[in-house]
Amino acid sequence: MNTPITPENIKVRAQETPNPNALRFIVNFELIDHGNATFTSPEQAQGMPMIESLFMVEGVNQVYFFENTLTVTHSGLMDNETMKASIVAVIQTRLPIHKTDFQSPEAKTKQYAVKDRSELSPELKNIEEILDRTIRPGLQADGGDLEVLSFENNELRVLYMGACGGCPSATMGTLDAIQNILRYELDNPEIFVIPV
Repeated sequence: MNTPITPENIKVRAQETPNPNALRFIVNFELIDHGNATFTSPEQAQGMPMIESLFMVEGVNQVYFFENTLTVTHSGLMDNETMKASIVAVIQTRLPIHKTDFQSPEAKTKQYAVKDRSELSPELKNIEEILDRTIRPGLQADGGDLEVLSFENNELRVLYMGACGGCPSATMGTLDAIQNILRYELDNPEIFVIPV
C-alpha cells in the first residue's frame, strides 16, 4: 500500500552544495518518474503548481529534478537559511498535488523523455558508461548532473545541469577530473572536455 502524500508525512532534508548559489533538497517521495528535468523560468512550469510556486520564492532562477531530489539555484540575494525554509514550505504544501509524470521543457520540444543510447557510436557509449560509473554519482550527490552533447575530433562537449551549472568547481576541478579520467580510461591523452 502506498503512503498517501500529506504535509505531515513529507520529510525534506536541505543540503548546501559546492555551488554557493545552489541548495539541494532530498524528499522521502519521488519528485519525477523518469530522467531529470531543468526549469529556468516560471513560464516553462505552467500547469505545474509546485514548480510555479518554487519560482515565486525570491531569487530562484533554476529548478532541477532528479528522482527524489530537487536542486534550486538562486541569485544569492536571500540568505541560505531563509531560502531553505521557503523552499521546504513550498515542497510540503505543494507536493500533495504535484504530478511526477512530467518532462523537462527540452524533452517536450525534442519529443523524448529518456535519452536512448542505442543509436550512439561505440566510442560515445563507452564515454557515457565511464561517466555513469565515475563522475555522475558525485555530481548527482551534489544536486547536479552532466549531459554529453557531442564528441568529435577528441573534443567532448558537455552541459552541466542542476547545481553544477554555474558552479565554480564545475569549470575547474570537476572539468579536470572528467578530462583526466577519460584520458586514462580511453588511453587517449588528446581528449579535451569543453563545457557549453
